[in-house]
Amino acid sequence: MNNKRILFILVFFVSTLLLSGCWSKKELTDLAIVAALGIDKNEQGRYVGTMQIINPGNVTSGMQGGGGSQGPPISIVTGSGDSIVELSRSTSRKLSRRLYYAHTNLIVISEEIAKEESISTILDPLERDAQFRSTAIIVIAQGSKASDIVKVLTAIDKIPSNKVIKTLKITEKIWGENIAVSIQDAIKMIVSPGKELAVSGFRVNGDVDKGITMENTQQTEPASLLFAGSLGIFKNGKLIQWVDGETARGSVFLLDKLNASAIGVEWEGKDEAISYELIRQKTKVSAKMEKGKPRVSIEVQAEGNIGETKVPIDLNNPHLLLKLEKEIEKEIKKEITMAIKIAQKSKSDIFGFGEALHRTNPKEWGKMASKWNDVYFPEVKTDIVVDAFIRRTGLRNNPHQVNQ
Repeated sequence: MNNKRILFILVFFVSTLLLSGCWSKKELTDLAIVAALGIDKNEQGRYVGTMQIINPGNVTSGMQGGGGSQGPPISIVTGSGDSIVELSRSTSRKLSRRLYYAHTNLIVISEEIAKEESISTILDPLERDAQFRSTAIIVIAQGSKASDIVKVLTAIDKIPSNKVIKTLKITEKIWGENIAVSIQDAIKMIVSPGKELAVSGFRVNGDVDKGITMENTQQTEPASLLFAGSLGIFKNGKLIQWVDGETARGSVFLLDKLNASAIGVEWEGKDEAISYELIRQKTKVSAKMEKGKPRVSIEVQAEGNIGETKVPIDLNNPHLLLKLEKEIEKEIKKEITMAIKIAQKSKSDIFGFGEALHRTNPKEWGKMASKWNDVYFPEVKTDIVVDAFIRRTGLRNNPHQVNQ
C-alpha cells in the first residue's frame, strides 16, 4: 500500500513538471489593443498603416456615464514600411506596448491602393497572422484616405470601428445597397473560380480635422460624419468601378444578400407612386450550356408589405393587388437587369455566373475559365423570373387619396 502511495505521489510531481502553465500569457498593461487598421500609401510608394488603439479606461468611463476621464476613447498611431508586416513592427518605436490584433474587427483600404494593386497582397499577411480575426470586416475608403476613416471620432458608438461595422450591417439589413465582407469572404471570392469580389465603400463627410477632436462627439450635428458609400466592383482583386442606387440593390439581389429594402413602384404613369417594403427574398442562380453558349437562369422570390401610397388605389381589390404585384416584379427585374449590364460592361462576374456554370458543366467551364470575364461573361444571356408577393397592405386599405 505504501509503495502504491509513493508511486502515485511520484507520478503526480513528475506530471506537474511537464505542465506548460501560462506560457503565452499577456498582461493587459503590456498590450495596445488595435480596433481598426487603415492602410494607405505615401508619396514614396510605401504602405502607411493607421492603427485605432482602444483606451480602455476612457471607453468604460464614458459608457458608465459618470465622472472619470473625459479623454478620447481611442488613440491613433501610424507606421510605415515596404510591407504590411514591416509597417506594423515599425510602430514599436512609438509605443510602450505591443500591438495586439486579436480584437481588430475593421480593415480600411484606401481607394488608391484598391485600384492600383490586388488587395490580396494586403489580405495575405493578415490571413497568415494567427492574431488576426478572419471575420474582420473590410471596407474601401471612398474618396478619402483610409486614415481619415480610422481617425474620425463618433458620438453614439464610442469606438469608431464599431460604428462603421454596425452601420454597414444595419444598412445591409434595412436598405440593401451595401454588403458586409469579411477577410475570409474576400479571400474565398478572390480564389473562387468564376466569381469576382464586391466590397462596400465608406465615406467621411465634413471637416476631418474637426472630426478627430472630442468636440465632434459633443455636438448634436457632428462636424464630421462617417457613412456607408457605394458598392465597389473588383476584377482580379482590383477595384474597377463603383455602383449606387438601384444598380447596387440589383447587385445585392443577385448576390442573394438582400434582407430588406423599400422599392418604389410606378402606378398609372406616376413614378415612385407606391412603396413596397421588402421583408424577405430568395435568389437562385443556375447555368447551363445552350447551343454551345452559356445561359443563366435567375429566379427571385420576394415578399413584402405595402408601406406607402401616393395615388388612389383600392387595396381591397384582389385584381388590383395582382396587377400591383406584376408592377413590383417588373421593377425588381429592371434593377437586376441594370446590375447585370453594368457588370458585363465592366467584364467582372461578381454574381458568380461562372461559378454556377462550373458546378453544372465542369468540362465546358474548363474550356472557358481563362477567358470567362473578358470573352464569355459579357455575352451571357440571362432569363430572369421574379415572383413578388404582397403579404400585408397595412392598417389602412383605402388610401386618403381615394376620399379626396
